[in-house]
Amino acid sequence: MNTVFDPLADASLIVAHDISNAYDAVVPPIVQTSLFTFTDYDDMVASYKGEKVRPIYTRGLNPTVRMFEDMLANLEGAEDAIGFASGMSAISSTVLSFVEPGDRIVAVRHLYPDAFRLFGTLLARMKVDVTYVDGRDEDAVAKALPGAKLFYMESPTSWVMETHDVEALAALARAHGVLSVIDNSWASPIFQRPLSLGVDIVIHSASKYLGGHSDVVAGVVAGSKTLIGRIRSEAYPYLGGKLSPFDAWLLIRGMRTLPIRMKAHEASATAITRRLQAHEAVETVCYPGLANQLAPGLSGTSGLFSFIFHEGVNVRAFCEHLKLFKLGVSWGGHESLVVPGEVVLAQKAQPNSAVAFGISPRSVRLHVGLEGTEALWNDLEAAINAAV
Repeated sequence: MNTVFDPLADASLIVAHDISNAYDAVVPPIVQTSLFTFTDYDDMVASYKGEKVRPIYTRGLNPTVRMFEDMLANLEGAEDAIGFASGMSAISSTVLSFVEPGDRIVAVRHLYPDAFRLFGTLLARMKVDVTYVDGRDEDAVAKALPGAKLFYMESPTSWVMETHDVEALAALARAHGVLSVIDNSWASPIFQRPLSLGVDIVIHSASKYLGGHSDVVAGVVAGSKTLIGRIRSEAYPYLGGKLSPFDAWLLIRGMRTLPIRMKAHEASATAITRRLQAHEAVETVCYPGLANQLAPGLSGTSGLFSFIFHEGVNVRAFCEHLKLFKLGVSWGGHESLVVPGEVVLAQKAQPNSAVAFGISPRSVRLHVGLEGTEALWNDLEAAINAAV
């Protein structure tokens, strides 16, 4: 494992031309096929026995998908990676590969809402208990871990952006023989490499920064060959959440510009959050970049954050007055987005818990895109003035 790799200083792993591409093409081809044929009977037998690692059926292995998986594995410093049709497919396939009925999971609080709902619905039916802890309280984590099968983390966490000492938490999990998993979508491999901090498995919603253009839905999991092999053999073939060749091709394209985009998101979001923090209409800004020191293992920040208005500010009026920021879910693309907290809390999906998500009805989540810092700030400032 290369713990000194700096993806900002050495972007060659994702931008270099691959001379193995067909026809020596700068952009890799899309291998858009559902199946692959065999040269003869013996070739087919050897492939089915696993004596040859080669494509058989695109739901299992495809050259374009494999190129994306290798690219992400290199970025995360992993031995292997596996792509999925969505971030939730990546999460559910990973958890179900290692958790059995009657097991217990420990998870940090304020998870991505659909991960929380997965734990509260399907896992609940499997009689899998979930213990939620404050990831900033290492004593509480240590007390919760004994007897658990899996420790599920986010850092920063969804919406409220709580950061943790990932290396310390991973060490606690390892000491208790608990598999550690982290969703690294917010920071991307550019600003956080959890495997180098001792985490066992890293998950990404590739729809976000890895894709970067809001035109693909995908997920990916990275880790050791043994752990990824288990996911590939025990959940991936049967849950069917395969990544398509075209989506993998879009992800390869998006990752070529990942280091540049992440720095642009970080610079603009840092400037805007500092101005929001100083605004009299704003009570709190939740953004790791405002701290005097980033959490251990976190080398930078992204464009996603939330803030809470003071009492009396009309959140509806604020959202409806915005021009550049559009009302929309997801994040990680070139566009700037806004999601009001009270809308999320009104969502019908169950289980839905304001306590679990940490969302205030006076809060707003923003994703700062690539439109330009001053233009975005002018949009926000005008909308705030219209709402007070």
